[in-house]
Amino acid sequence: MDRTRAVRRVGFVVLVANLALVAAKAAAWWLSGSIAVGSEAVNSLADVAYSLVVLGGLYLTTQPPDFEHPHGHERIEPFVSLVVALGVLAAGVGVIWSATTSLLSGDYGQHAGAAAIVVLVGTAVGKYALYRYCLDVADTHHSPAIRATALDNRNDILTASAALVGVLGSAVGYPVLDPAAALLVAVGILYTGYEIVRDNVNYLVGAAPPDDLREDILERALAHPEVHGAHDVIAHYVGPEVDVSLHIEVEGEMTLHEVHDIETAIVEDVRSIPEVDDVFVHVDPRELGEWKEEQEPA
Repeated sequence: MDRTRAVRRVGFVVLVANLALVAAKAAAWWLSGSIAVGSEAVNSLADVAYSLVVLGGLYLTTQPPDFEHPHGHERIEPFVSLVVALGVLAAGVGVIWSATTSLLSGDYGQHAGAAAIVVLVGTAVGKYALYRYCLDVADTHHSPAIRATALDNRNDILTASAALVGVLGSAVGYPVLDPAAALLVAVGILYTGYEIVRDNVNYLVGAAPPDDLREDILERALAHPEVHGAHDVIAHYVGPEVDVSLHIEVEGEMTLHEVHDIETAIVEDVRSIPEVDDVFVHVDPRELGEWKEEQEPA
């Protein structure tokens, strides 16, 4: 399946799943009055909101290149991810307020019953399936927005488990565990928001990619039999994709046609790395001595 269809399908699947979870958790909350289950319902409601944003954002990012966006629209994805993070952080703050109010007032809600337990266990199982599905698509198609969605689903596994602790605690006579579990839910929500912000800010500020990617680029350049050195390798994020520039050293007596063929081969090889978008290669005569074998390549 191509990238456009794959990422759009993820947005639709996650939206439908979150709508179903909101309905199930809201029903269990209404029947039980459990703060922990209620916090989970709020969490899923926030998930629905960001799912709508992600679905719309993924539609925009998968539009083909046009005159105003010759490199495509993938650079919108980090902004979509940050919108997801804002929704996640807002949900975390809301749950903290609810749980803190409950603890201060001593109103811990009622025993949630078997229905809430089934809903929370089902949430954990369903969210794990969504997490693996989203993570697989994000890794395959290098989508930060879908990775943000995967992180939120992973976090929901933990928060559902924390809510389940609160429900079971209420059932065995420790109702204070209910708002305490809600606070744990909130901590998990806030941490997920932090993770999403941390991962996507690098895409927006043009940070360098991981060292192993840069090493791969350098190895590919030096692997060409006519290349005697490489230096000034610069790789940085432009949105979720990587732009690369580097200098290579070749024999100074080569013809322009020969040098062009070498440059083209290296550009095509480096561009075949999935994360890489554009590659710019500057060719230097090796006689200039800009690259020294005894030094670490710059």
